[in-house]
Amino acid sequence: MVRTSPSFWLMAVILVFVSSSADAAVRRRVTIRSTPPGALVYIDDQEIGVTPVSTSFTYYGTRKVQLVKDGYETVTVLRTFKPPWYQLPIIDFVTENLFRSEYRDERLLEFKLIPLRLKTNQELLQRGDQLRQRARQGVVTSAPAQPRSLRSSSPVAPTAQSATALRRRRDPYPDNR
Repeated sequence: MVRTSPSFWLMAVILVFVSSSADAAVRRRVTIRSTPPGALVYIDDQEIGVTPVSTSFTYYGTRKVQLVKDGYETVTVLRTFKPPWYQLPIIDFVTENLFRSEYRDERLLEFKLIPLRLKTNQELLQRGDQLRQRARQGVVTSAPAQPRSLRSSSPVAPTAQSATALRRRRDPYPDNR
């Protein structure tokens, strides 16, 4: 009769749990809604879509959420996604590898957009005077930064001159080949 050690049986049980939990997973999803709907959503300056919109995420932490809609004030907030109990260190190893169940972490962010207030002619004239005075003093006001849309940006094809200049910068001694 062959004797087996308790550590062999323990390893066998762990192997059975690990191999049978191939479909276990943690699904993380955030849904963003706005009143009124139709606002363009950016998370960490990347375009996600138009509200209502859902997207998956991988990591917990603080995210910059921005909603933009014509005729409404732009909303920019920092939201912190804290991990649930089953995603805390050490516990997450057990829940993701040893238990055969799916965990869903669904977050809902709701925003109420405020209509853009139209400025009166007097306010616009005062703002123009302020900018004119600053320009005389040498103070330049920069334009507010708008988030960049990943869909509308396209890479610019390099010209023959710029490609040659780039090669020269990379290889300052082209004759030493």
